[in-house]
This record gives sequence, C-alpha cells and structure tokens, in this order.
Amino acid sequence: MYNLLSQISHFLSNPLVNIVNSLETWPVLFAFILGLVGALAPCQLTGNISAITLYGNHAIQKKIDWKDVFSFTIGKIAAFSLLGLLVWLVGKEIEQNLILYFPWLRKVMGPVLILVGIYMTGLIKLKGTLTLFKQSVDHREKHRFGSFMLGFSFSLAFCPTMFILFFVTLMPVTLSTTYGFVLPSVFALGTALPLLIIILLIWYLGGSGVLLKKGRRFGSHIQRIAGAFMLILGIFDTLTYWTL
Repeated sequence: MYNLLSQISHFLSNPLVNIVNSLETWPVLFAFILGLVGALAPCQLTGNISAITLYGNHAIQKKIDWKDVFSFTIGKIAAFSLLGLLVWLVGKEIEQNLILYFPWLRKVMGPVLILVGIYMTGLIKLKGTLTLFKQSVDHREKHRFGSFMLGFSFSLAFCPTMFILFFVTLMPVTLSTTYGFVLPSVFALGTALPLLIIILLIWYLGGSGVLLKKGRRFGSHIQRIAGAFMLILGIFDTLTYWTL
C-alpha cells in the first residue's frame, strides 16, 4: 500500500519538484513550494485529506471556524520550526536520533483517524478525550488547542520522502542562508496550503454553513458520511504503516 501512496504522491508532486529545482536562489519561495511538495508526500496525504474532511465538513455544516483552521496551521508551523531549531542548535547529528522516533509517531496517526471516524459516525460517544471534534462555548479553548495539537502531530508524521524533503533538501539551504531560521515556518505554510485553499473555496463559493439551512437531520447524515470516510482513511493508513 505504501508503494501505491508513493506512486500517487509522485504523480501529484512531480511538476512541483521541477519548479523547486529552479528556485534554490530564492530561498523563501523555494521553502514554500518544497512545503507544498511535502503536503503531497505519502505520509502526509492521508493526514491532509483527513484535515480537509474534518474542517471542510464543519465549514459546510455550521460555518467556517477560521480560528480552528489557523490553530491547525500554527501547529504545523510550530512543529517544523521546532525541528529546524533543533538542527540549527544541535547540528545534523540530531537527525539520526529523530529517525528512531518518526516511524512510531507515524504509526499512531492511523489508529487516531479510526477513533475520530468512529466518533464522527456516532458509533461511540466519548467525553473529554475528543473535545477537538465537539463544538460548544465551554470547550472553545480546548477546541483551539486540539486543532493546534492536530496540526503539530500530523506534521511529525514523517516518512522517508518527508525526511529527505525537510532534512536533506530544506535544512542545508536553511543553514546556509542568513535568514534561514524562517524557512521551516515557510515550509510549514506550504504543507498547509491544500487545506487553506479548500476552506477559502468553501468561503468564496458561499458554502459556509450551507447545510445548516437544510436541517439538523440532513447535517447528521453528512457528518456520518464524513466519519465513514475518515474511518476508511484510518484503516488504510494503519494497514499501510503497520505492515512496513
């Protein structure tokens, strides 16, 4: 299954890779487009599709919660900036230590997506542990933190392709540029671009809260469909990375 994801990733990202190769003299643009390539990496595909499903579902059911979307994006920025800072301060030897942890962090994502999918379909009711997916005034701050942690954890779901893009391709440019400390953050914005584009399209096309007008029952059906899709993604993700 990983080979299938790799083939899909290569097909989607190949045009961007050609662009990246011509942008090394423009570090900021180079980092941004490289981040977009990273968003299409095998290990990031299911995570980004899941985020689009989650936030897109909420956007059309109720309304676009920009604070949640931005919290998710800030979580990604924090994760990649922290990794960049570690390499900047400690040096490249930190990469060898991180290699030991990334596979296990990646394996966690599949089971998490399965739990989220089950929760969204209404098959189980969980209180307190999945406040990220529950909208209420009382849980608003926890909801923002949950979005932040979702972006943070999804960003750490590294695979060989993502490792090469970030540590082998981006970090040498980061370490050789006077303002290189900003490049991991720019890279993170690139990885978040697919989600931001989808949410902006929903807003531009007037899709924010469109299902709210059709009634709660219709919205619950869409919620279950989105949950089933998340569940399938989680199963696919688990089978892919637990059998490597």
